Amino acid sequence: MRKLTYTLGKLPSEARDRDWFVATALAVRDHITERFLAQMQATRGNEGKHVYYLSLEFLIGRLLRENVHNLGMAEDLRAALADLGVTPDQARLAEPDAALGNGGLGRLAACFLESMSSLSIPAFGYGIRYDHGLFRQILRDGWQQEFPEDWLSFGNPWEFARPEIRHRIGFGGEVVAEAQPDGTEKLTWQPGEWVDAVAYDTPVVGWRGKHVNLLRLWRARAPDPLRLDAFNRGDHVGALEEQVRAEAISKVLYPADDSPAGQELRLRQEYFFTSAALQDLVRRQLRQAGRVNTLAERVSIQLNDTHPAIAIAELMRILVDEHDVPWAEAWRITRGAISYTNHTLLPEALESWPVPLMERLLPRHMQIIYAINAEHLDAVRATHPGDDALLASVSLIGEDHGRRVRMGQLAFVGSHRVNGVSALHTGLMRETVFRDLHRLHPDRIVNRTNGISFRRWLMQCNPGLTTLLTDALGPAVLDDAMRLEALRPCADDAAFRGRYAAAKRANKEALAVLVQEQTGVRIDPAALFDVQIKRIHEYKRQLLNVLQTVALYEAIRAQPMRDWTPVVKIFSGKAAPGYHRAKLIIKLASDVARTVNRDPAVRGLLKVVFLPNYNVTAAEMMVPAADLSEQISTAGMEASGTGNMKLALNGALTIGTLDGATVEMADRIGAEHMFLFGLSAAEVEERRAAGWSGAQAVAASDTLAEVLDAVGGGVFSPDDHGRYRELVDSLRGNDWFMVAADFDAYLAAQQRAAALYREPEAWRRAAVLNTAAMGWFSADRAIAEYAAGIWGVPTSS
Repeated sequence: MRKLTYTLGKLPSEARDRDWFVATALAVRDHITERFLAQMQATRGNEGKHVYYLSLEFLIGRLLRENVHNLGMAEDLRAALADLGVTPDQARLAEPDAALGNGGLGRLAACFLESMSSLSIPAFGYGIRYDHGLFRQILRDGWQQEFPEDWLSFGNPWEFARPEIRHRIGFGGEVVAEAQPDGTEKLTWQPGEWVDAVAYDTPVVGWRGKHVNLLRLWRARAPDPLRLDAFNRGDHVGALEEQVRAEAISKVLYPADDSPAGQELRLRQEYFFTSAALQDLVRRQLRQAGRVNTLAERVSIQLNDTHPAIAIAELMRILVDEHDVPWAEAWRITRGAISYTNHTLLPEALESWPVPLMERLLPRHMQIIYAINAEHLDAVRATHPGDDALLASVSLIGEDHGRRVRMGQLAFVGSHRVNGVSALHTGLMRETVFRDLHRLHPDRIVNRTNGISFRRWLMQCNPGLTTLLTDALGPAVLDDAMRLEALRPCADDAAFRGRYAAAKRANKEALAVLVQEQTGVRIDPAALFDVQIKRIHEYKRQLLNVLQTVALYEAIRAQPMRDWTPVVKIFSGKAAPGYHRAKLIIKLASDVARTVNRDPAVRGLLKVVFLPNYNVTAAEMMVPAADLSEQISTAGMEASGTGNMKLALNGALTIGTLDGATVEMADRIGAEHMFLFGLSAAEVEERRAAGWSGAQAVAASDTLAEVLDAVGGGVFSPDDHGRYRELVDSLRGNDWFMVAADFDAYLAAQQRAAALYREPEAWRRAAVLNTAAMGWFSADRAIAEYAAGIWGVPTSS
């Protein structure tokens, strides 16, 4: 009531749901702040080693339920709001979904921060406080339209603005050589443009509230927001030019980079937050230790993918240019402090920047990268004389398509550890993108299979199942995900399976309400909910799922006498704004949905829905309700996947390829409780090398041929018969993502899933065993492995 009255200036009779949310969030934040300040006071002078997690994305989602849950205040809050005539859901649902990430990469970062707090690891997350973040997706006639996300339009009650914490970030300008008394030259960067990075801190509270870390996000501001001389001349728009240019850095996540201006903005974003983070942690190092020489012993900097890879050159610049650390010592400190997580083998995601752009925007960093590369290649030349192909392969500068800085190579060379995020992915890193660097440094690449916050993806979004688990296993399961293993005997208990199925049914009914509200499509909770929720990309193969949907649709119409398993196909995900073919796949899914859902001959046995604007909140509804989890990426192309873990934890059976962490899931769950199909990663490479053509698969499969004829012939696009011709032609051609190659195997796996769903007790048993096996995939386990093997920091149990 104090927050509502004195901070928001509202009477209870005037308060709307959003007012109750803000008042509640501020009251909860007070409890978090008390713990944080007490923690700071207790550790002052004995801070220990800190972890700094640098990520361009932090997909934190709504925080009210997570914070209240981790503090153990859920019942207190429910009672307090009830006294005021408000329900927790009224407040919770009024919270906007923070648009700070795109998918698995950003959600992983959020889960990891929560686990670092839960394990009492002193840590900071560093990223960008995007005004709009990732776009808001609206489907208009099935086509994706992008609009700005307005998550900050009413402020963010969880964060603390820190205007006193700001760092000056430079761009452009020139490098000046200054003669030193000893006859050497000191190189000094004199930027031509400055941008201020202003800090905003969001507390991250761990389980049981025993530790609090900070997510520090940077907002870009112009040092002089208004050119008063231009304004007074009447150039009111031009007077704001510098402000607009500076603030563009923190406006939008992943601006389109298919133009030179877009590429420059992306590079400015990456350097902006990386430089701010490094300046911030060096400032803290100097305050606590008085000198930078012990930085590697007191600091561990984790690069979440290649986006912050410029940190290698920036930390060298700070040490050498600003603190006069000798080059060799600076390199020891840099490599000792920094480690790098690789999340992809896709060439487009292993960023590279044109050398002319780097030289113009970051001239001193380009000099440093050249110097690092020269020492690196000299060392390679000394051990492998005459091997020019090896030198070209491991060079930080690529020459294939114009001279470009290879950021993945830079991150590898400048880190003491490089990790993959699943056993398969790590092995492929050693064999493919970093093969030659791995030969030179065989101990540098290690595996750290991803994990998820089971507190969020089980306890918070599936309270019915959580209650069932605590009843069966005791409350200790809330503290240790590995205790889920004790659930295995319950899979053979018919009464337990019945309660498990009831919890799943309640989640499906809730999702059915949401689907009808958002799409107007009525779905049957008794049907098999077949869910594919992830970023739209050709390698994730939503297209394969759509084609199987078409095959099922045609079969139901042709054979109405068969005893079909009712199925609801649920798609959700966003395509990058410039990714035409991904948008075309969304349109195809929408066209197929419209055709199927309107056809009375289907008799409701098949429904198809595409839920727009996928985010954390939407996932929290879909994950607990899913029966079948689609993990059907082209083998060898998904680094890990974390959606697969969330869905299996909540009792969805996986239909998937042996890709990413699904391989390890199969080892722990048992392949007999999944629906695995398709080519292996090695077989995919063999076919590509042999010049595979999808026409071979089409010729061997009457069903695939009929499906492609229907899609390509305009059955689902009567207004434009040629709309999907390019998709069909790509499958009949090189079929790079092996959609045609895996179609028949996928069809058979879907038929196995449909058959098992018709045996409810067998399905439920498999679902229980999925949940029981997922404890190892907790983010707590993953972070404990990072702490022990990469960061060298202790954890609390």
